[in-house]
Amino acid sequence: MVSPNTLAVLCTILLWLPLALYFTIFHHPPAISATVSGKWTSFSPPPPLEDDPDDVALFNRASRAEPYPTRPGKKIAFLFMTTTPLHLAPLWELFFTQSGAQGKYNIYIHADPRFKYDNPAFTGVFAGRVIPSSKPTSRNSPTLIAAARRLLAHALLDDSANDVFTLLSSTCIPLHSFSFTYRTLESSTRSFIEALKNETTAKERWVVYGNTTMLPDVRLDQLRIGSQFWSLTRRHALVVVEDVRLWKKFRLPCMAQNACFPEESYFPTLLTLVDPTGVVPATLTHVNWQAVLEDQDGHPYMYSEYEVGPKLIQWLREASPRYGDLGINGSDLLVKGRRDPFLFARKFAPGCSEPLVSLANNVLFMD
Repeated sequence: MVSPNTLAVLCTILLWLPLALYFTIFHHPPAISATVSGKWTSFSPPPPLEDDPDDVALFNRASRAEPYPTRPGKKIAFLFMTTTPLHLAPLWELFFTQSGAQGKYNIYIHADPRFKYDNPAFTGVFAGRVIPSSKPTSRNSPTLIAAARRLLAHALLDDSANDVFTLLSSTCIPLHSFSFTYRTLESSTRSFIEALKNETTAKERWVVYGNTTMLPDVRLDQLRIGSQFWSLTRRHALVVVEDVRLWKKFRLPCMAQNACFPEESYFPTLLTLVDPTGVVPATLTHVNWQAVLEDQDGHPYMYSEYEVGPKLIQWLREASPRYGDLGINGSDLLVKGRRDPFLFARKFAPGCSEPLVSLANNVLFMD
């Protein structure tokens, strides 16, 4: 026989069980727990970032652009994102003024307006190329995504001959001549964007917005991670400026700074969801993570002027991109047998400008 005390306890449990189940299933706390460096750390969400009305109007106009070039003579749109002067501009000046480059490119610059630039800030081929909608940017925030989208929008609206859109930073250099770069990009009908699936930080980056915030639009297995520097076709540039659904997710504030790199997830995730067979899952901008020290806070290695020489350029050229999560030349038929050349490299310190210029004609631009 069950004692009265035991019966009372059972009744209490049965009465409270439905309520406990409700809170377990439907209630989500305002803070999340993200695995960071092997530790579970809780963070409270910062205020949300609102859409800029000027950006919304710009993207609406750009979304009506033609998906394919409507003028003869396809061009490469070089999109420079910077928070400082372009210290390597002398090298790029030589690159853009090579024989055969005229009429085959456009330059667009997103310059953080908080920096006090010289007057004029940009000269030569860069004069007058700063987009008027440039706004402040910072790491660990969606402002870098917004800046890249603004560059794409202006390039789409400015010249209907713009066919390929290449994002670069102020620390990037060209590794080949303009003619080689142009032929490589224009010979492809697909975008080049690194899209890694099984990165060790994928779960951290997915949950950093909230336990289930990315659902139903992006499942964990759909998240892709890759370099923020890419080359997009005109059709894919339109996909980016038209997007509202994923931007609403990735514009949300992160709850853990050291897992917050939205610009490295937004673009590859969006394009692999929309057109997975339309991208080559690799970046054509070389970056050196092998020499990174633990205290560099997520920044890739920066080359100094003392390291610049023919051997470094040769080493950068001979490196092979990694394709998706398949390693080099994996089993995927879309990338099997590919060995695309790196066209650009980063990061190079401002002091590298002079030694790089001395290598331009006899090394860098000799294919």
